[in-house]
Amino acid sequence: MAGKRAVLSVYDKTDIDLLAKFLVEQGFEIVSSGGTYKLLAEHQIPVKKVSEITGFPEILDGRVKTLHPNIHGGILARREEGHIKQLDELNLSLIDLVCVNLYPFQETIAREGVTFDQAIEQIDIGGPTMIRAAAKNHKYVTVLSDPSQYRGYIAEYKDNAGKISDEFRKKCAARVFQAMAVYDSAIAQYLSLTDGAPEFFSVSGYREQSLRYGENPHQKAGLYRTSKKNPLGAIKQLHGKELSFNNLLDLQAALNINAEFREPACTIIKHNNPCGVGLGKDLSEAHKRARSTDAISAFGGIIAINRAVDINLAEDIAPFFTECIVAPSFDKDAFERLSKKKNMRLLTFDPDQFRMPDWDIKQLTDGFLLQNTDTIKVNIRESNVATRRAPSEKEWKALEFVWKVIRHVKSNAIVFANDTQTLGIGAGQMSRVDSTEIAILKSKKAELSLIDSVVGSDAFFPFKDAIEALAEAGAKAIIQPGGSVRDDEVIEAANAADIAMVFTGIRHFKH
Repeated sequence: MAGKRAVLSVYDKTDIDLLAKFLVEQGFEIVSSGGTYKLLAEHQIPVKKVSEITGFPEILDGRVKTLHPNIHGGILARREEGHIKQLDELNLSLIDLVCVNLYPFQETIAREGVTFDQAIEQIDIGGPTMIRAAAKNHKYVTVLSDPSQYRGYIAEYKDNAGKISDEFRKKCAARVFQAMAVYDSAIAQYLSLTDGAPEFFSVSGYREQSLRYGENPHQKAGLYRTSKKNPLGAIKQLHGKELSFNNLLDLQAALNINAEFREPACTIIKHNNPCGVGLGKDLSEAHKRARSTDAISAFGGIIAINRAVDINLAEDIAPFFTECIVAPSFDKDAFERLSKKKNMRLLTFDPDQFRMPDWDIKQLTDGFLLQNTDTIKVNIRESNVATRRAPSEKEWKALEFVWKVIRHVKSNAIVFANDTQTLGIGAGQMSRVDSTEIAILKSKKAELSLIDSVVGSDAFFPFKDAIEALAEAGAKAIIQPGGSVRDDEVIEAANAADIAMVFTGIRHFKH
């Protein structure tokens, strides 16, 4: 029976040379294959090929390397007389450490243009088999499945004179089955994709951090990631206290809206609804327009910006209590100004990596509802003009703006706007006329005129009452899906008020 032995076979080679050098110093024999063997040999680290242990060459373009009793016998053997005797009779050695990470299946299928055959080749077989075997036998074998574990293992080894604690090995084993749950779920979902909802869907992820609490202090909560990427798409916190559950929800909502616009844009979010959205020739103008929609509700809100924050914008925001500001970057003087406010969280994000989530999930008692996220794009100028009067060019531009915003407002949703800002928002009401009245009330409180404004509605108007209310307020154009049994009455009311109205045929309920 040989001395200590470790199998190292990794796709992600981060710090593998550091781990290997430490193992050699501790008297381990290292067994490896493929690219890992080549890298270790280049670093002049003593290493044996897997084929030397199995007595069998790698075959099928590397698909079969470690699937052999000479490897799995050493991993799965219990350190008891019967198993040790069998290994001795077969001249096999125990394996004390397995360090393996997997082919990047999730990252591969996320790349644009990847073919089915390319995806299939990234389904790892030997790696999962080895780490599952080692995790099952964690009473005796340590398994490392992520480079982030290497330094912890080295510290554990040094602190305990070469003995790895049961607690550490168990923790590493759990990490394996967590990784496999995520990995296998991604494969199963990929192979189950259809034109409709997938046949199989699983939600699994790693806890990125524990949160102080959920929506309310009595609720427990955590932030989880489903891949190696940041859960919110390359967001990085630069300043301020820990993000809360509600902060994270609102950050996603704010970025979802800002992603609709290429010009300088500002979105202010509160409780997952926009307080205001503004565009401008610069960020200061965009921010002022967004805040003017509902300055009272913007108190303690989340601000999303789609350009670098400069000192002018920083000075504009500084007087107001703001929970978070998220932007691609902050100029040095802007950061210095805003970071003086201890309770204001400052964050950056990478616009190239940010995207809306693929799926929207809502839980039931013993199941869940699943739908793809509402990201449909339509050219509203191809919509059906339902009224006698078509929108003017200025009204079309305003309708394009409001239609981008409306999908992000909780139903029933009514939004008054011009071509650069929201003017009144009514959200989450049980009737459309209530949302209309709230939007009008908000605009009055903000002292914003609705004369010649446009209106977006996430769903059809079931009655003409809301049309009459928004006409009285001064609106001159409406965009809505259409499809009500009373569309004729609604169109007649719009014509009577000389309002242009277009039907998109697309509904944007958001519950």
